[in-house]
Amino acid sequence: MRTGAPEVPATGVWAEVVGQPDAVRTLHAAAEAARAQVRGEPVPPGAMTHAWLFTGPPGSGRSIAARAFAAALECEDPGVLGCGRCTACRTVLHGTHADVKLVVPEGLSISVAEMRALVQAAARRPSTGQWRVVLIEDSDRLTEGAANALLKAVEEPPPRTVFLLCAPSDHPEDVSVTIRSRCRVVQLRTPLSDAIAEVLRERDGIEPQLAEWAADVCGGHIGRARRLATDEQARERRESVLRIPLGLQRFADVFTAASGLVKLAETEAVTANEERNETEREELKTAMGAGGTGKGTASATRGANAALKELEKRQKSRATRSQRDALDLALVDLAGFYRDVLVTRTGSRSALNHPDFARSSQKAAAEWTSESTLRRLEAVLECRTALTQNVKPLIAAEAMLATLFTG
Repeated sequence: MRTGAPEVPATGVWAEVVGQPDAVRTLHAAAEAARAQVRGEPVPPGAMTHAWLFTGPPGSGRSIAARAFAAALECEDPGVLGCGRCTACRTVLHGTHADVKLVVPEGLSISVAEMRALVQAAARRPSTGQWRVVLIEDSDRLTEGAANALLKAVEEPPPRTVFLLCAPSDHPEDVSVTIRSRCRVVQLRTPLSDAIAEVLRERDGIEPQLAEWAADVCGGHIGRARRLATDEQARERRESVLRIPLGLQRFADVFTAASGLVKLAETEAVTANEERNETEREELKTAMGAGGTGKGTASATRGANAALKELEKRQKSRATRSQRDALDLALVDLAGFYRDVLVTRTGSRSALNHPDFARSSQKAAAEWTSESTLRRLEAVLECRTALTQNVKPLIAAEAMLATLFTG
């Protein structure tokens, strides 16, 4: 712990930011400076800035930390920053605050048209809160044109507007150098398994043994730990993926396993989006006057059909992204297995990614050389790269599994 820096109680909106005490202290101090700035009081230079970049590995809670900070900026409680109880805090966390615009990309990228509209909205003064906040999750998905549109706003920000960007890292491949240079970076770390287990037990009511298992195998990803602890199908999908390495007995198994891997990702994407898709369709039909009779209904029906086609296009794009994300998560699990094999072969005491599959990794370590294990690991990482370059998932999976079979 940093000496001389007061600990921020893990209450209110800050309770959601798990295992990130340094980041919470930084954000809480900035929110205090922002409140003083609104009151017209002098604040130290750099205590509060107009652009922030939240970085960290998947599951570290980048968007959660950004939302907590946005809530603290808008918090109405005069004594507590980010109380979590006032109307402002609740609406920010639920994504319904009038002055907090959340951009959660549902497709594979954020378009320039979407960003230009966002920049125009950000130029307005706050309507109900103290700040107008623009929070962009997965800002590494900005197209070049969208990044340029955002850069203009970040270079000349309106006086009461704050930009919060979330990305895996501040590397130029994730965030352009020019945008990065105008942001204050908040680096999040992978939460420790003990902290994740505590959250699952205390906040989600998960049975202690299940909570500890989920925290140990989630790879530091809080959201995934919660899914594994509460969703039996998620546990079954993970087991199916981790049975692949030792299940490749014949070359024909390559194609069976590739098809199954892609099918698992498709199923997870459908499960994640099915209910939401149906709700969106019904809401749109109602908004467009579905089922109406009388004069003008033909024109309304044509308009509704066009709107439904546009909605279906967005939903298809969201499904594609969900499938890619689910497949990537499976590849991360596979990479973790091969890493466990190397740990076992070297006799290291490092913790395993998949302790419940220790027997499988021990068996593989006895049968494979370190060199062939590394080749398999590299094949998994190359498959992840191929997916980011829009290679068809089945083709990428088959190429990877061919190497996993041959070593």
